[in-house]
Amino acid sequence: MTRSELEQLIADKQPELSKETVVRCVDLILQEVSNALVEGHRVEIRGFGSFGLRRRVSRVGRNPRTGESVYVPERHVPYFRPGRALRDRIDQARERDDNTHKRLEEIWKNRDSRTVESDS
Repeated sequence: MTRSELEQLIADKQPELSKETVVRCVDLILQEVSNALVEGHRVEIRGFGSFGLRRRVSRVGRNPRTGESVYVPERHVPYFRPGRALRDRIDQARERDDNTHKRLEEIWKNRDSRTVESDS
């Protein structure tokens, strides 16, 4: 899902809000999450997940083209960790998809076996 798709989805579900208001709200939320991360804070949205920073220590790497050793400085990289509620929803959706897939396989298997029997 892209940012504009998210904005459109929210605007469709909340017709009392103008598209411009939705765009501003999404922009504000993303700005504030970004600002908190830039300041080194962790952002927790209960039921959804948390955003934070991980420190990557400096190291000596290799230039893949030349094989030359290169110093790679320390960095802080953002990460997202989904909350339990989100993980549970994803697991349930995957289980439903798996069950649907298994049922379709059974239908096709039974259909194929009936076709083989009727051909004999």
